[in-house]
Amino acid sequence: MAADDLESPDTTVQTLRTVITSEAEPLARRFRALFSLKHLACLQPPSEKTLPAIQAIAAGFASPSALLKHELAYCLGQTRNTDALPFLLEVLKDTQEDAMCRHEAAEALGALGYESSLEVLKDLRDNKDELDVIRETCDIAVDRILWEQSEARKAEKLKPSDFTSIDPAPPMPLSAKEPSISELEKTLLDTSLPLFHRYRAMFGLRDLASPPDLPTAKDAVESLAKGLKDPSALFRHEIAFVFGQLCHPASVPSLTEALSNQAEASMVRHEAAEALGSLGDVKGVEDTLKKFLNDPEKVVRDSIIVALDMAEYEKNGEVEYALLPDSGNLAAVPAA
Repeated sequence: MAADDLESPDTTVQTLRTVITSEAEPLARRFRALFSLKHLACLQPPSEKTLPAIQAIAAGFASPSALLKHELAYCLGQTRNTDALPFLLEVLKDTQEDAMCRHEAAEALGALGYESSLEVLKDLRDNKDELDVIRETCDIAVDRILWEQSEARKAEKLKPSDFTSIDPAPPMPLSAKEPSISELEKTLLDTSLPLFHRYRAMFGLRDLASPPDLPTAKDAVESLAKGLKDPSALFRHEIAFVFGQLCHPASVPSLTEALSNQAEASMVRHEAAEALGSLGDVKGVEDTLKKFLNDPEKVVRDSIIVALDMAEYEKNGEVEYALLPDSGNLAAVPAA
């Protein structure tokens, strides 16, 4: 199904679609439009605006911006809606597409959790000619879908999370004893274990770091930070993403180090930049971000633009990071 097969009569969706698909619009404004569309695309139960919002998000895949396209894929993966599947499959199977976008499409298919995606994901996972980041992401996505459909999942008791996101893996199930940060860290850093299992430890640690005044928060953040030395760029990028969710000041030094490392993979540096943007009210963060406005990597430069916009929103105490097209003000819908 092509993104233009159906047009929405709704002026809000149409206005947001115009913003998100216009290369003349500032990138930060396009991101805010995206998060407004994400809200509509994720409505449960779906409304008459849901499908047009999904199509509007997918229309943005025509953009040359890898940063924007990867965020589009992420948002489609959060919709729980089968209408997002064909768009994500098209991006994932396109070997000419930016690897960061293809990775995000694979992760999004895992988040959606439909068995119909398994064949494509398994083929790419097992393709020795594919990039490591694609194979690794497909591996995790396959395991997530299989877990989603399994009997074992029904027997698991998971700790309620502060986060509404559909993650690449669920946290470790609760056991009879309290989760140990040292045990979770050991699992997190054990490269002999399947990535899906290590991701479960990652999100278990994340949930022990929220809210930031939780007694375990600082120690959990410090354990997560050790994952930024992992040999897998995919793994390191996910640690940075989790830090963006947590907004814990203790993550600032390790995020700054990742962003500042010119030898680091661009997908990691971009995620570190956006995570720092979510910590924009922490002293010194904005000044750090501004140092990379002219970075050699375009995806990093673009991330800095978005991150500085996010930092401004954090400093101003605005409710949510999104665009309400009728007035140009913020709508009460959450950013990723």
